Amino acid sequence: SSEPILGGMAVAKDRPHLEGQDGFDLRNASRARFRRNQALGVLLVLLAALIWRLLHTNPAWLFPPGWWRL
Repeated sequence: SSEPILGGMAVAKDRPHLEGQDGFDLRNASRARFRRNQALGVLLVLLAALIWRLLHTNPAWLFPPGWWRL
């Protein structure tokens, strides 16, 4: 192989700066997508819990008699 050997271990050659920057940008974009998906997942779980709670609540607590005559 064309990689130099130091102490029995292959040492990777330095990549040009722009190639390294591309990898950095890709990791940041991937991390941003992961965080966005994570936040959406938490919101969906909270929404599901809220809907479940509303459906299993006494309707008189949500809509007391005469609530439409505010």
